[in-house]
Amino acid sequence: MPKGKDEKDNVLVRSGGQMPVLPEGAVPHWDLARKYDIIDFELGNKLTGAGFPVYKNKGAKLQRALINFFLDEAIKSGYQEVIPPLMVNEASGFGTGQLPDKEGQMYYIPSDNYYLIPTAEVPVTNMYRNVILSAEDLPAKITAYTPCFRREAGSWGKDVRGLNRLHQFDKVEIVQIQHPDRSYETLEKMNRYVESLIQKLDLPYRIQILCGGDISFTASLTYDFEVFAAAQTKWLEVSSVSNFESFQANRLKLRFKEKGVKKTRLAHTLNGSALALPRIIAALLENNQTPEGIKIPKVLFDYTGFPLISACT
Repeated sequence: MPKGKDEKDNVLVRSGGQMPVLPEGAVPHWDLARKYDIIDFELGNKLTGAGFPVYKNKGAKLQRALINFFLDEAIKSGYQEVIPPLMVNEASGFGTGQLPDKEGQMYYIPSDNYYLIPTAEVPVTNMYRNVILSAEDLPAKITAYTPCFRREAGSWGKDVRGLNRLHQFDKVEIVQIQHPDRSYETLEKMNRYVESLIQKLDLPYRIQILCGGDISFTASLTYDFEVFAAAQTKWLEVSSVSNFESFQANRLKLRFKEKGVKKTRLAHTLNGSALALPRIIAALLENNQTPEGIKIPKVLFDYTGFPLISACT
């Protein structure tokens, strides 16, 4: 089985799902996208550039189905849905740690001094900037669907083909603001929640704890989720779930107050992708291809309205 990024350094926590057996002549998702006319990479390149695909026909409906499925699952798990802005100011970028570290990877609008968001984590977590919560308000649980924008400077070659690495992509994010005494328990619950989404989509997956060389400087502990794309024989990262402890809260001046205690304390912040869509779609297309077409996971039937993507529909 192929290795993922820095596998020798990361710690495997769990794996699951059934590895698919592909039919003879199976092809990667970019060829399937052309065959069934569901994603147009060339048109996206014409309209904008590489890394900006156009989803079409049942490809567009599958994209929308996954977004609604992920949001509905989050709401059932107690998350409050918001629709945040897609641009943020410098203070927001600083609050969650994108600035001044990752400005080279963010799209910048100089005339307004705004940044296009690389993830909904940025505006959602900044909703609590300069806020003092009561301990009874914790945890605060927020989910949001947004397009995300990343320059991905320095990316090239086979790793960026098709949906593997995009400049604009859709993602549903979950964020929690939690009491410091319960943040690692919450991290484990978020870990299990993201795992449950992948299980419901019947995708083979593995979960790793990232080593120090891979983890963001803002995070204390990160779980990395990968799904297996069978036609590429490749593991694709689809989520990271992190506990930032008080790092972001310190920048955000995000505090809470306990009953009967005068002094405020910094809260802990956590977030995770639940889930990022492009590589989920890549794995779904590749793993579920059959001579008759591409089978849709049963959990999505009510969202798509069809069980199969075929050449004649």
